[in-house]
Amino acid sequence: MTQPREDDTAPELTEHEKRLKRLRIRCWRRGTKEMDLLFGPFADGAMADLSQDDLDAFETLMNENDQDLYLWISGTQPVPDPLLPAVQMVRDFHKIA
Repeated sequence: MTQPREDDTAPELTEHEKRLKRLRIRCWRRGTKEMDLLFGPFADGAMADLSQDDLDAFETLMNENDQDLYLWISGTQPVPDPLLPAVQMVRDFHKIA
């Protein structure tokens, strides 16, 4: 008799949980350490509580390149209007003015 594999007994993740897990990995593996440190803790701390609309906005933000993201989040460059709510969520989480 064979023993069940660990993943055979693990509960199936919902689509929402899969999405959060996928985004969390993207947040911690951005490509630059600065962005990992801005997005990773946000993903671990605040992302699970986002509404679907906020999560959609955040996912759109994640498609931007790191150099632009850093300038927008740090306030060095103006944020494009469609991305402002998502950038503000990250700023608020880190208490960046």
